[in-house]
Amino acid sequence: MPTSEVPVVRFAPSPTGWLHVGGARTVLFNWLFARRTGGRFLLRVEDTDTERNRPELVDAIYDSIRWLGLDWDGEPVHQSDRFDAYREAARQLADAGHAYWCACSAEQVQARAKERGGPPGYDGFCRDRGLGPGEGRALRFRTPDEGTTSFDDVVRGRVEFENRTLEDLVVLRSNGTPTFILANVVDDAWMGITHVIRGEEHVNGTPKYLLIGDALGLGYRPVFAHLPVLVDEQRRKLSKRRDDVAVSDYRAAGYLPEAMVNYLALLGWGPPDGVEIRPLAEIVELFRLEDVTPSPAFFDVRKLQHVNGEYIRGLAVDDFVARAATFLPPGERPRQALQAMAPLVQERVRTLAEVPELIDFLWLDEPALDAAAWDKAMVRGKGAREVLDATLAGLERLGDDGWSAGTVRAVLEAAAVDAGLVGAEGKPQLAKAQAPVRVAVTGRAVGPPLFEAIEVLGRDATLGRLRAARARLG
Repeated sequence: MPTSEVPVVRFAPSPTGWLHVGGARTVLFNWLFARRTGGRFLLRVEDTDTERNRPELVDAIYDSIRWLGLDWDGEPVHQSDRFDAYREAARQLADAGHAYWCACSAEQVQARAKERGGPPGYDGFCRDRGLGPGEGRALRFRTPDEGTTSFDDVVRGRVEFENRTLEDLVVLRSNGTPTFILANVVDDAWMGITHVIRGEEHVNGTPKYLLIGDALGLGYRPVFAHLPVLVDEQRRKLSKRRDDVAVSDYRAAGYLPEAMVNYLALLGWGPPDGVEIRPLAEIVELFRLEDVTPSPAFFDVRKLQHVNGEYIRGLAVDDFVARAATFLPPGERPRQALQAMAPLVQERVRTLAEVPELIDFLWLDEPALDAAAWDKAMVRGKGAREVLDATLAGLERLGDDGWSAGTVRAVLEAAAVDAGLVGAEGKPQLAKAQAPVRVAVTGRAVGPPLFEAIEVLGRDATLGRLRAARARLG
């Protein structure tokens, strides 16, 4: 029975896959609760499934948690080191008549379920056969036939199950390894876990957890809080097979860890004042487990991009450069281009991975040409030839010492007038004049501010690209 005077929570990943955003949200809510209450946040690796475990993923999971800026207390517990404790618990259950040996294979269980036309699951075939341990036999927990099992969930309120609806689940596999639920019950008691904060997919397993704990005479029940499921735009549960859900994927896509944490905190919880973007320290102070909603939480990538963009714009320029530089190709030219354009680029990207594509024209000898952008600006756009001719003439008159964003702008304004692109009161329609020049210089229709980009690109490269575009246009 837990004797801790402070709350103790745990995150218990299985090394069968990468840490996904649902798991990361669970990590965060456990961490927030522990830090808010002065409690302890522990890690436990559930690696009892020897056939599915991928040991290399343990460090990957740790790395993702650290990348999010979260820490844990003490050393992680590995369930693979505690098989003796689980086998002893299984022996206690069997000796007390709370568990029995079963010789049924998974195929036999499925076949009988199909024959009876009922729901899938075990039918108690070996319940009263009095079998002993043996090769190919698993140990099943004997669920009570009568009564109910209930618990008070912090998020969902009172939850109750009729025991007759609960199947006799395996607690010890035929290969001698414990199942998830037995190891959970034993370790939560051993580690002194006071609050179990986990995803709602575990709600249906909770009565079995409680019944096993009672059968073992543990004498305590932790507080449960089952977090809402994460869903996509179609309100389907996020899928590892269908969706990009690994934390490492978002890291590789240029999301900032502080933005990711801020957004994850909003999935099922919200600050009482409605201000969503705020430092983690403030979220800790505001977080209340009682404020978590049971309703499904929409994992909105567009909103995540917005939050990430806000965090990017809030970085000091040097910090932005240092982080964005890790997404650049090797070489000095890309780094120099980023350094020169950093404040302007910082205002326009939603993720760090967008940086190279936005400014690669500054270091590529021949930037890739967007055919659709060329067609719109050069073929269908008004006055493209005249704009390019006037721009070339104006820029050729500038020397290197007069090459600046301001002088380039003046040349483009004059080119717009020469091309007949004028609006009310004879003002040059600068945006229309920029379109063919931008495509000629950058290869794209959108990008960083054109005049500053041309200043950084330099006189020779700019003139060369304008001449090439004019020749192509004919």
